[in-house]
Amino acid sequence: MKFTDGYWQLRPGVTVLRPGAVESIEPDERAFTVFAPIGKITGRGDTLNRPVVTVRFSSPAPGVVGVTIGHHSGGLPKQPRFALAENAEHPVQVEVTGLSARLTTGELTVRVALTGAWRVDFLRGDRLVTSSTERSIGVVTDADGRKYVHDRLALGVGETIYGLGERFGAYVKNGQTVDIWNADGGTASEQAYKNVPFYLSSAGYGVFVDHPEHVSFEVGSEVVSQTQFSVPGQSLTYHLIDGPTPKDVLRRYTALTGRPARVPAWSYGLWLSTSFTTSYDEKTVTEFIDGMAERDLPLSVFHFDCFWMRQFHWVDFIWDPATFPDPEGMLRRLHERGLKVCVWINPYIAQRSYLFEEGRQAGYLVRNPDGSIWQWDKWQAGMALVDFTNPEAVAWYAGKLKTLLDMGVDCFKTDFGERIPTDVVWHDGADPQHMHNYYSYLYNKTVFELLAAERGEGEAVVFARSATAGGQQFPVHWGGDCESTFVAMAESLRGGLSLAASGFGYWSHDIGGFEGTPDPAVFKRWIAFGLLSSHSRLHGSGSYRVPWAYDDEAVDVLRRFTRLKLSLMPYLAAAAEEAHREGVPVLRPMILEFPDDPATAYLDRQYMLGPDLLVAPVMSADGQITYYVPAGTWTHLMTGAQVTGPGWVTEKHGYDSVPVLARPGAVIPFGSVTDRPDYPWADGVRLRLFSPTPGQRSRVRIPSPDGGTGTEFEVRYRDGTATVELVAGVSSGYSCELTGGGRS
Repeated sequence: MKFTDGYWQLRPGVTVLRPGAVESIEPDERAFTVFAPIGKITGRGDTLNRPVVTVRFSSPAPGVVGVTIGHHSGGLPKQPRFALAENAEHPVQVEVTGLSARLTTGELTVRVALTGAWRVDFLRGDRLVTSSTERSIGVVTDADGRKYVHDRLALGVGETIYGLGERFGAYVKNGQTVDIWNADGGTASEQAYKNVPFYLSSAGYGVFVDHPEHVSFEVGSEVVSQTQFSVPGQSLTYHLIDGPTPKDVLRRYTALTGRPARVPAWSYGLWLSTSFTTSYDEKTVTEFIDGMAERDLPLSVFHFDCFWMRQFHWVDFIWDPATFPDPEGMLRRLHERGLKVCVWINPYIAQRSYLFEEGRQAGYLVRNPDGSIWQWDKWQAGMALVDFTNPEAVAWYAGKLKTLLDMGVDCFKTDFGERIPTDVVWHDGADPQHMHNYYSYLYNKTVFELLAAERGEGEAVVFARSATAGGQQFPVHWGGDCESTFVAMAESLRGGLSLAASGFGYWSHDIGGFEGTPDPAVFKRWIAFGLLSSHSRLHGSGSYRVPWAYDDEAVDVLRRFTRLKLSLMPYLAAAAEEAHREGVPVLRPMILEFPDDPATAYLDRQYMLGPDLLVAPVMSADGQITYYVPAGTWTHLMTGAQVTGPGWVTEKHGYDSVPVLARPGAVIPFGSVTDRPDYPWADGVRLRLFSPTPGQRSRVRIPSPDGGTGTEFEVRYRDGTATVELVAGVSSGYSCELTGGGRS
């Protein structure tokens, strides 16, 4: 949100209070508060009729500085707030001199000038990271009397900003206005399903604005040398998170807001959907599954989209009896074929659902201020909204889902959760503005925790569309309703990269796109991208996504990349374990792995899958692609050809090929099974060592599919020979292969 008219003037009707010199400071052992009147104090008379801005500095976690800016503090506290894992015992040093007040946590220091104009510097050691200066803080009143508070942090020369949720526009956020407000806006606009008030800087720090309500960011767009963030009201809290590397920032951020849970091994396999508005019954489903088996296409999960329920009844969680007269038997038959089953749900209750009256009578539905049920006709006629601030409503909703689990359903696609009204009353008195984005957190938490309780830790997985900060704890999230074009393929990847830079460890997208029907070229190119993501789903809107609906080559392409992904399960599982333990995502923007290479700053058509595989999806029918390779000798995983960087590479690929390159010195473990994802990953594993350096020693850790201790190998390279040793865990057999010459 912009408040100024150019650099010198304010917009019509806008007034801004800005802190002047610090008048006094109140320190304690772990924090300090400064009081800064507006303007200059030259005598006692100047203390009258003069506002004071209060700013408190603290540290909720190691390497994190919290800043709270306030004007009037007499307002009622508003809920909900983000649930943060604050640490009250980590070392914090507070030092006050005549010139400055300093708070240090880890290597990060915030320094407030106590003389002269307002200035706050954030330093790593003696090096300036960013700063808030005399025109940065503003307590704003607009022309309609609405109040806002903002701060602005300096952008350095060449500094680039990432994150702010799953955003489909330009990957680098410099020059953009970004409003943190969940919306069902597709993937081709400035709106987003997953809005996260956190950004990651190439300078090695992050900023988390600790407000679940509407937060507006001006990233070098109102003042080109600063990033501004503003919230409505009379106070603003944000946390500056230290690195020094972008990965370190994500580690600290996810330690504060929550790290992704482990997901079951079977979820990494291929998911096939009925699609949305297509006509289907058990016969259709069986034909799809038979068709996959007949063509030797490994399938792990079958998904039933919306019309598994009766039209106009969403959601009542009752199988449409005209289409599925024997759901328990059907689910049993699917399980007998080794498949898991996912069904579509949302948090909306149509008026024709029997749950509407049940929820109305019990007080489980969101209400208008006059006590009536909030309703509208968008999506479902007369639909209402489950009130997840009511613990009894949570138990009621989860109980309906448990009935489906007892039938044999294994997981849920938690669709929607973005269209949340702000003129309603919540059971626990929550502020409607705060609840708009936060609703997605409560919704997915309810479903994920039910699955964890019923299926066990590590066996819960959802396919979620909406999210906000902290939602990364409840994976998996997918990219929403994109079109079926190469352009949409690129915008989907930009969304995934931005979400990864926002602390989300897993991410998926609809192979081929959702809206419309992709032509065979788009579908086949998207297959490689989809199978080289953490989770892979064939899904669309009005047309089936079985590969033989396109051409015979699509079948071959799907088989090739599905089997490649399944062979990579030991590697992908290790990357997923890093996401769970450290908050570093599986799909990684190039800058996460190569922060010191300036060429990676703007790369948004390629990514790292885990730490050691570079993937550049082909987004053209003719197969021509240009991508960037960082320093060293990289090896094409599928052909063995080598490319030396740094530099740009132009290649042409058939539909059965894509640039997927192994990093110099990488040890990539390949599993011995290519027809399912849930197998003993360490048994018969083949360790491929790529372009090693003399004397290299590498540890390779392979998790266990059941969450056990896993297996660890040490690979050594000396005198042109590679050797491998089992140092922990169990493996029924293993081998080592040196790629690029030498012996193993």
